[in-house]
Amino acid sequence: MERNAARRRRRVLLGHCLRATGSVALLTALYFLAPLEGGFGVLTVLTLVLGMLAFSLLTAWQVNAITRSEYPRLSALEAMATAVPLFLVVFSATYFMLSESIPATFNEPLDRTDALYFTVTVFATVGFGDIAAMTGTGRVLVTIQMIADLIVVGVIAKALFGAMKIGIRRRGGRGNAGPPFVDDEDDEEP
Repeated sequence: MERNAARRRRRVLLGHCLRATGSVALLTALYFLAPLEGGFGVLTVLTLVLGMLAFSLLTAWQVNAITRSEYPRLSALEAMATAVPLFLVVFSATYFMLSESIPATFNEPLDRTDALYFTVTVFATVGFGDIAAMTGTGRVLVTIQMIADLIVVGVIAKALFGAMKIGIRRRGGRGNAGPPFVDDEDDEEP
């Protein structure tokens, strides 16, 4: 019986890891394969808005799924592994299209890799300085990303991990908490 439970936990862990890895790979592939060469315009703004809407809906759906999950910790980590790359890809695509349309927006033209690199450096708040927004439009867009970054890191992460705690409590605390390395004692309020 205990052997079957351990085997099941490994399968569940593997499933969560594979889905998270698959999500990142799929989003990255879509970013590099999507036809984004149209330049910056109404379609770009619409893409950004729809991308942020998709991100919001995905996050809301994931919060609900985490609270009902048998393994809420793993579900929360999987949710972050899906939501954050989606967020980054949406901004990367926008920066790429803006650079294509108005090359002077950044201090150098951005290809897709450069746009993704720039997005991640802004998200991580390291800002290496090798790529910088040079126009008002670029700076406004980067400012919007910085504000959205704070929301993602603060509010969304708190919502996902709050949902995880609800899921753990719903299951009755430690019972069937998941893989052996998952310790629910950390979830106790001080």
